[in-house]
Amino acid sequence: QCDLTGWWENELGSKMRVDAVDSQGNFTGEYHTAVSSAQKPIEPSPLLGSQHLDEDGQCTFGFTVNWKFSDSTAVFAGQCFAGDGGKEVLQSTWLLREKVDSLPSDWKATR
Repeated sequence: QCDLTGWWENELGSKMRVDAVDSQGNFTGEYHTAVSSAQKPIEPSPLLGSQHLDEDGQCTFGFTVNWKFSDSTAVFAGQCFAGDGGKEVLQSTWLLREKVDSLPSDWKATR
């Protein structure tokens, strides 16, 4: 049974805290990234998300991070797996949208 509540760390050293997940699957938290191309110092940033409450416990989820130190927003989508020995593992993919100055620059705004 996967429980998103608590602290998670990825292979690059970024960490996120997920506060309690409510009965509808909604949650808030904070993301502490270890990597950034922004010019300003990295700051913890708020996240807002939702998970699908599956009976088998291997839920899908998504969340948005509003970066406090840059003009960008990231969205993550993934699934929680109960791995070997009951260890919970989150697998996700992300998109990062950076602010650009004009419509012709839109092509380079999303990674």
